[in-house]
Amino acid sequence: MPESTVHTFDDITARLDEIIATVRSKDTSLERSLDLFDEAISLGSKAVDLVDSFDLSPREAQALEEGADPVPAAEAGGPADTSDGSDAAPSGSKDQG
Repeated sequence: MPESTVHTFDDITARLDEIIATVRSKDTSLERSLDLFDEAISLGSKAVDLVDSFDLSPREAQALEEGADPVPAAEAGGPADTSDGSDAAPSGSKDQG
């Protein structure tokens, strides 16, 4: 997927995954890896711009300021909130070890 076809955050993350796989390949030359590195930096900047331009609804902004989940789990179709207030990792995070 060429960088010119990358328009959404999901497109960016998919392209970055492709770049990672290509760079990890033993068949990828140093020159190609450096070109992909430059593309990855550009995509990262684009992702930051997308995140910075994202507008929250007033309700989401208030929930974020209060430290709450902007969309309660019950509304999102997930299980009810049973947290004990501890600082557990967010459900979308991966253990990278």
